[in-house]
Amino acid sequence: MARPPKFSNIRDPSTPPRLLVGASLRMTKNFMLVFSAITPHPPILIPTVGQENLKAIKKTFNSMQQLTEDLYSLKPDVIIIISPHGEVQANKITINQSPILKANFNQFGDLITSLKWRGDPGMAYKIYMHFESNEPMNLIQEEQLDHGVSVPLYYLAQNLKNVKIVPLNYSAQDHQTHFEFGKKLQEIIQESNQRVAVIASGDLSHSLTADAPAGYSSQGKKFDKKIVDSIKKKKYQDIIKMDEKLVNQAAECGMRSICILLGVIDGIDLNSKVLSYEGPFGVGYLVAEFV
Repeated sequence: MARPPKFSNIRDPSTPPRLLVGASLRMTKNFMLVFSAITPHPPILIPTVGQENLKAIKKTFNSMQQLTEDLYSLKPDVIIIISPHGEVQANKITINQSPILKANFNQFGDLITSLKWRGDPGMAYKIYMHFESNEPMNLIQEEQLDHGVSVPLYYLAQNLKNVKIVPLNYSAQDHQTHFEFGKKLQEIIQESNQRVAVIASGDLSHSLTADAPAGYSSQGKKFDKKIVDSIKKKKYQDIIKMDEKLVNQAAECGMRSICILLGVIDGIDLNSKVLSYEGPFGVGYLVAEFV
């Protein structure tokens, strides 16, 4: 399998990774949520896809390397990752309980890279049963992953040989509903006996430039700035309550993933760190972690 290239300012992988102090303290208090982050998922992050274009998103690449190191130091048992690009239903969040999960990037011209992870049917079913009585969920068993899952995991899970993956796909419901889902998901995580990482996969506006995938909208930069500033200032309700018209005009795909994550960390004393933001191809790429 192809590995991400290393720029000169990236720490030597043979160097022991630093331990995140805040996460370490939370583990001693029986907090089983040990890691949470927001990542983009552009296929060009895969070296055999991006090739020379990878240099244009060097900030994102470097930040993903840092996240990979931070996550590795915490040795999670399970990664719950929320994606916008799998099976999305109107009123049901989808959870994948496949015991085997696979990914490739054939559709993006990479016929070489092939990835495989273990799923966690037990955790997936536990989440499903917790919600099913009041908030119906869509339970699927699909081995092949969408790129909203596979691109972040290419980095984050590359050295976690025993980690299990639980993919989620958000629904078309409103932002508050996804936030409330995240709060209940936190309860399940904290009652678990496994160390859990939660990743919100999603790109921000797809309308930052004239040649952007969704064309240009002046609201794109406004939306991205509001997301980034709100995370830096820990004003998370400003995200949850953001004007729906602004969100729609920004042509984003990460908002609901982020809302679930904000619910998962709600009430936990975490510092927010925006590791990088850039949009060289008309799409906003944000990498952030909460420690």
